[in-house]
Amino acid sequence: MKALELEEKTEEELVKLLQEKQARLVKVKFGVSSKQHKNYKEISGIKKDIARIKTALNNSEANNS
Repeated sequence: MKALELEEKTEEELVKLLQEKQARLVKVKFGVSSKQHKNYKEISGIKKDIARIKTALNNSEANNS
């Protein structure tokens, strides 16, 4: 997910996407710990996506103020 893609989304879309990524992170973490999911590197990618989304949300809030 690119930062430019996130800038084009509305706050509601960003919040929904953030919730989806956080749920995916929990699911992948449990999968890795129970050895059902082998791609543990996906965790870092999801965390980075969450950070990008939170940054975009903070930037949109700053612009609206």
